[in-house]
Amino acid sequence: MNHNDTCQFAGRHVVAELTGVNPSLLDDEPRLRGLLHHALTGAKATVLHMVSHRFTPQGVTMLALLSESHASIHTYPEAGSCFVDIFTCGHNADPECALASLVAAMRPSQVHRQTIDRGMPEHTLRRTPPS
Repeated sequence: MNHNDTCQFAGRHVVAELTGVNPSLLDDEPRLRGLLHHALTGAKATVLHMVSHRFTPQGVTMLALLSESHASIHTYPEAGSCFVDIFTCGHNADPECALASLVAAMRPSQVHRQTIDRGMPEHTLRRTPPS
């Protein structure tokens, strides 16, 4: 964005619970990392950094820091379930597309999702040149 450009203070936040997922997938940290990265880049998000932690005896928490905001997955292999949270600011990245990619790859039996429109679209932020 040029310094004189404007942008809206707006974003979309997708939250979802996926159930009926293969428990071995929900405990496979490297595979989940690849699926999340692929879903985010396919949705035109810019992945800056990813961190994750595999719990003992099972479960993974993963966070992706995006230029547009963040995404996370918290898995519960013992329940065949996970929470997914994807928030993107602006209009380029599509969090719903990222979720659709994860759903296609993880093949849950059920998906409960909600999209929250955030920000104030009528509020325009103006970029000013640095002094």
